[in-house]
Amino acid sequence: MAAYIHTERRPRLNPSGLRNLRQEGRLPGVVFGKNADNEIIHISTKQFEKWLRQGASGFIELKMDGGPSLTVLLEDLHRDPVTGSLLHVDFQLVQTGEIIRTKLPVKLIGTPVGTKSGGVVQIQDPHVEVEALPKYLPLSVELDIHAMEIGDTRFVKDLNLPPELTVVSGVNKILVSVSKP
Repeated sequence: MAAYIHTERRPRLNPSGLRNLRQEGRLPGVVFGKNADNEIIHISTKQFEKWLRQGASGFIELKMDGGPSLTVLLEDLHRDPVTGSLLHVDFQLVQTGEIIRTKLPVKLIGTPVGTKSGGVVQIQDPHVEVEALPKYLPLSVELDIHAMEIGDTRFVKDLNLPPELTVVSGVNKILVSVSKP
């Protein structure tokens, strides 16, 4: 199910114009896609932060005034390095017949056995990059970690993914490990 966010087109702005836009509670962004013109937009910062707190995965319907709604995926998010406040957002346009590349969150299932003997879970990368048609993209992928002992590591190759997904991330990329404290 897609989240709905009200969107407005915006003109190109200089840094002070973008700062004023953010002070008004609007987050500047861009929508891009294959064989499509880039759309320069702004959305409600409050509404977008709410979506982020709810898990920040899946499709988003950007509802434009006087125009069609756009189905997009979050591609990139820019934050202020000091304050952590949102600065800019990039969305990838979803075209139903086109294979898209995106990052899916890895949802860890269970508590590793190794934590009972003092081990610490270290998440190396919370995402895996995949390609698929939009209709086959799940909201997240699951990785069962309950049997992990101290010294165990789980890689991208350990994920149990549907055949419709093509993994772009390296198969030997580390996702999670359990180590000695």
